[in-house]
Amino acid sequence: MSIQERIQLILKMHAITPSVFADKLGVQRSNISHILSGRSKPSFDFLQKVILNYPRVNANWLLTGEMKDKIVSTVDEIHSPEKFNEEKIVKIIEFYADDSIKIYYPKSE
Repeated sequence: MSIQERIQLILKMHAITPSVFADKLGVQRSNISHILSGRSKPSFDFLQKVILNYPRVNANWLLTGEMKDKIVSTVDEIHSPEKFNEEKIVKIIEFYADDSIKIYYPKSE
């Protein structure tokens, strides 16, 4: 997956337009357009702004496309009662080999 595709995935995961993304990062909208079209590569400054404004985006994944950090070790850990008592799940994202994703939101209580 290219850097352009990873940035597009960030937009899709956050359900935002390139214009909103540019405004949040404080960059020109044309800059986003050039990056998404592949006309230019994102600068270090741009990538740093993405990581600072979207702290849940894994920096290693953004830069390399690889997820080396271990997020969850077992299915049991995900479904443990203690886990549900500690944190409220707000979104579950599934990533597929064909670069598609599915996003699930829990029912409101």
